[in-house]
Amino acid sequence: MKKLMSIFLILALVLGLAACGEAPETTEETTTPETTEAAVYKVGICNYVDDASLNQIVENVEDRLAELGEELGVTFEIEYDNCNADAAVMNQIIAGFIADKVDLMVGVATPVAMAMQAATEENGIPVVFAAVSDPISTELVASMDAPGANVTGTSDALDTAAIFNLIFAANPEAKTIGLLYDAGQDASTTAIADAKAYLEEKGVAYVEATGTNVSEVQLAADTLITDGVDAVFTPTDNTVMTAELSIYEAFAEAGIPHYTGADSFALNGAFLGYGVDYANLGRETADMVADILVNGLNPAQTPVKTFDNGTATINTETCDAIGFDYDTIAAAFAPYCTQVQPIQTAESF
Repeated sequence: MKKLMSIFLILALVLGLAACGEAPETTEETTTPETTEAAVYKVGICNYVDDASLNQIVENVEDRLAELGEELGVTFEIEYDNCNADAAVMNQIIAGFIADKVDLMVGVATPVAMAMQAATEENGIPVVFAAVSDPISTELVASMDAPGANVTGTSDALDTAAIFNLIFAANPEAKTIGLLYDAGQDASTTAIADAKAYLEEKGVAYVEATGTNVSEVQLAADTLITDGVDAVFTPTDNTVMTAELSIYEAFAEAGIPHYTGADSFALNGAFLGYGVDYANLGRETADMVADILVNGLNPAQTPVKTFDNGTATINTETCDAIGFDYDTIAAAFAPYCTQVQPIQTAESF
């Protein structure tokens, strides 16, 4: 009997000690919450040149990524630089992005996108371009629907015929049109070819004038004025965009309307800008960045985004200087646009 009682006492002691040993483990599990660290994505953005259109894109990419970061509970850490149309500097910036191990690059304008494509052929870093007018002819993508590699983005492809409809709505008797552009700009290649085809079919003469920098564009503009053209057309050409503030007054004084491929030209003094809303293009570019980094979209299968080229922006000051009545000209343009809106001259948005 004594042996039996001893066994019971020993068992009770062992069970009690076991219970005491389990208690701290249970307490630790309930008082130590698990935490997860928010994802951080590094995005390198390189702008081609300092102009109103491209700066507007960058600003909206950055603002939209900040919004998306809050919505998605992640952080987009942005490295930004501007190569100012210098190829050597551009390549240094891109090399810096690679050295900093960015998760994705954004190339603003065709030359930057092409340099990023070349730099990422082996490492496969995703590239999202912005404002590339013709991604197929520049071989950035295999097709607009299926880019085929690590590169996709947004295009500001221009409906050239739509702008010429406006030119002849304002002046049905126009005999000679000036084509002002930089022959080295990929953004101008297709649009100028389309412009020539349109004018040849219509039987209207054209004069070409080109420049590769602000001084040359000024000389080209003076040549067109001397030649007495009835209107001037420029596509989404960054070289001419950079020079617009230096040439718009000469065109206005000569009574020659300058029709261009973006509202930012009109902001900088051109009579009319027609085409893509670059603020919206920037936001859509940011959405693509987030989809690729956060949602795992494959750039090779992500279609290039294009936009409705339906907004005509008229510079009211230049309109008056040329001798047009804004209400009359806006009414003439209305059948060919989804929207006609006024703007006044400023250096940037």
